[in-house]
Amino acid sequence: MSAYLWVAVGGMLGSVARYWLSGIVAERYGETFPWNTLLVNVSGSLVIGFLGAISGPDSRWIGTLSIGPWRFGPTEFRQLFMIGICGGYTTFSSFSLQTLNLMNDGEWLYAGGNIVLSVVLCLLAVWAGALLAGSMNTMRWV
Repeated sequence: MSAYLWVAVGGMLGSVARYWLSGIVAERYGETFPWNTLLVNVSGSLVIGFLGAISGPDSRWIGTLSIGPWRFGPTEFRQLFMIGICGGYTTFSSFSLQTLNLMNDGEWLYAGGNIVLSVVLCLLAVWAGALLAGSMNTMRWV
């Protein structure tokens, strides 16, 4: 039962973070092009790539993590942060709907740009996150 609780709490936190950041970006840059969803997907890809590598079986970083009265082993860490927070934060379904709406509105250049930028930038971000965590895993701390 605790796994469902961690995923639910993480999902709530991720959804609120997505709503907050998406609103700020839309207010600042407008909604002609879905920059808000693109930023959320790229940053979510970076974070999930980092967390996946830093909490993997060969990681030296995630043993037991304490946050206040709660203690997380690697499994609970992944449930809360990767499945819950990142799952609630990333917005691939929003990306799909916004791209479809752009195509339905005849905005083919924006739709194509959204597809290419989202795929390329999210793949680069997940790679960068994994690379960063991998380099941290090989560091020696004195």
